[in-house]
Amino acid sequence: MLDADDVRRIALSFPGVVEKERWGHPTFDVAGRMFLTVPDDQTSFAVRCPRLERAELIAAEPEKFWVPPHEAGSSWVRARLAALEDAAELRDILLDSWRQAAPESLAEELT
Repeated sequence: MLDADDVRRIALSFPGVVEKERWGHPTFDVAGRMFLTVPDDQTSFAVRCPRLERAELIAAEPEKFWVPPHEAGSSWVRARLAALEDAAELRDILLDSWRQAAPESLAEELT
């Protein structure tokens, strides 16, 4: 089963990532832009997700993805760690969020 340590390990493997504490929990930035947070209970994580895609994502896999009411106006989505298939799926989700925040010069390193 995946946990917050897996999230941290994968996130820090991407170029230019810095871990910071905000709101009392770990967050991860690339080039000064946050792309990942691990909320207090550490059973889920939040990533960037364009709002137009977010509704489709949640509708397709509601057991995996959701948005808490206080984040409804944002371009973020949460994912439940227990619902993910494996570390490869976790990496894909984190990488997608990282690419949304990373400058092109860094993003090209992982193409």
